[in-house]
Amino acid sequence: MLSRLFQPFSLIKQLKRLSIYSIDKAMVNEYVEGVVCQESEVPDNGMKVCDLGSDGGKVLLVKQKGEIFAIGTKCSHYGAPLVNGALGNGRVRCPWHGACFNLKSGDIEDFPGLDSIPCYSVEVVEGGGVKVRARKHDLEKNKRLKEMVPKSPSNNNTFIIVGGGAAGQVCAETLRQEGFSGRLVMICAEQYSPYDRIKLSKQLDLGIDKIQLRPDTFYKEHDIDIMLNTRLVKLYAEKKTLELDNGQSMSYNSVFLATGSKSRKIDLPGINLNNVFTLRSLRDAHNINSNISPESNVVIYGSSFIGMEAAAYCVSHCKSVTVVGRSETPFQESLGSLLGNRIAKLFTDKGVHLKMSKTVNEIKGETKVEGVLLSDGETIPADVIILGLGSTFETEYLEGSGVDRSPSGSVLVNQFLETNCAGVFAGGDIAEAPVLAYDNNKRAAIGHWGLAHYHGRIAALNMVSKATPLKTVPFFWTMLFGTSFRYAGYGKDFDDTVGGGDLESLKYACYYCKGDKVIAVTTVGVDPIAAAFAERLSSGQELSKSTVVSNPLTWHKD
Repeated sequence: MLSRLFQPFSLIKQLKRLSIYSIDKAMVNEYVEGVVCQESEVPDNGMKVCDLGSDGGKVLLVKQKGEIFAIGTKCSHYGAPLVNGALGNGRVRCPWHGACFNLKSGDIEDFPGLDSIPCYSVEVVEGGGVKVRARKHDLEKNKRLKEMVPKSPSNNNTFIIVGGGAAGQVCAETLRQEGFSGRLVMICAEQYSPYDRIKLSKQLDLGIDKIQLRPDTFYKEHDIDIMLNTRLVKLYAEKKTLELDNGQSMSYNSVFLATGSKSRKIDLPGINLNNVFTLRSLRDAHNINSNISPESNVVIYGSSFIGMEAAAYCVSHCKSVTVVGRSETPFQESLGSLLGNRIAKLFTDKGVHLKMSKTVNEIKGETKVEGVLLSDGETIPADVIILGLGSTFETEYLEGSGVDRSPSGSVLVNQFLETNCAGVFAGGDIAEAPVLAYDNNKRAAIGHWGLAHYHGRIAALNMVSKATPLKTVPFFWTMLFGTSFRYAGYGKDFDDTVGGGDLESLKYACYYCKGDKVIAVTTVGVDPIAAAFAERLSSGQELSKSTVVSNPLTWHKD
């Protein structure tokens, strides 16, 4: 009788043991570990990719100052192999677009991209083997979202982000990652949540599902109130309130302005005819794409990034593509004549017609575009015109707000991205902010995708009183007919250029110099020179003109 009474307790005990065993077994199956190489195989200040486990997992080992770190192998942005990147002090920089990841934590520290990468447990065991332990999920995904705090009912503060671009997205995520638990509102002028805007000019037929930075469910999951199709029309810095175009008034404790730019549209006869387009939004891209066909003659006015990228897309979809540019070569103002001439050849070889050192005097047609009259008297047939003539700042809402702006409309901010009005921060295209690579932090407004990400992070840190100054080097890129050009630094005032490599075969580095100092570089086919240059400037070091004259393609290996 007693034995039968105790049977249930015995069964419960066995079940508990079985449950614990099952949990332990599941935990074991969740991880993989092993000796991946010998410590001597990883050179000091060097990197090595190693296999881990039998399922194709790989880790990146980095040795720096005698310590070994194990992190994910790919950049979380577009998957560039980090082993080909540039090592800095405690971080590795992506060779393609300049994002940086901390060696100890895997956290993203510079941009573009939203996610951090995994960081794995590593130890040197007896005999000199490097043993790594990693979650299988991390090995498979090779990226991770930093932990974000939920909204708390006890926190009555409201932070507002105005702008639906990269700066606004990163600011929102960083605020939650850095402990802000109050109400968080994003105000977006477009009908979509933030998306990868720079892809639009490279591929006009993209759907929103291909370029959204985060799925729509992300914002609800992390207690971010997102208001779409809504614009800021007035800001009152003294009262800490703002008015929206839907008639709503909102109060804030802190606000981040990242409203970006709008395409420049010039006063020109015929400018308001049908089929004259600017290219800024997804709607613009779709409008252009729906109006071009294999029978279309397309004229693009503007020979910098938007115009040339659109031309590269259109030439394989249309009857003819003509680029009209005011400068002697494409990209002359940003990349210089040497690279501009080589890029011109790349385009003409692909069938794009270039009309350089010319302007459009008139757009001809009655209701719809029929052609353009150039400054030299030539008339070119046109069914579609794309304007790529630069942009102006979206900051009209600051009129009378008390927030200081430059004559061009950019917002003046300090090294913490705060304006002259307490609690009002600005970033992205509109911010005229200190630039590390520009004459000891001289201010400039720079419309770069990666820099906008970075501004979002720095603004968020300072909004939650974690004082963090700007410290980044501008880094941007373009993709033309499958060829990537990368630019690092800020070469506005260069007085000479130094080149090295084979420009004809597109394996080349062009250095922009001011005196004996290199202030910027453009590279094509010679990674990771642009990333190495950016990392060098970030660490406070300079690169001399004499060094790149002697070693244009190898200086970064010293």
